[in-house]
Amino acid sequence: MKNILTIFAAAIAVFTLTACEPKRGSDAWCKKMDETPKGDWSFKDAGDYTKFCVLNQKPEEN
Repeated sequence: MKNILTIFAAAIAVFTLTACEPKRGSDAWCKKMDETPKGDWSFKDAGDYTKFCVLNQKPEEN
């Protein structure tokens, strides 16, 4: 029973921490990417940064 509660608590913690990530293409995401070293960016990060932060296109609202 203790193992189940531990796993459940860990799952809740992971879910909560991933919800704090700013939406890709938002102003907060652009600021975060400005502070991230360029060597740590993925190919998708670089493309989205150019699209959303340099060319000022806004992400689609879902």
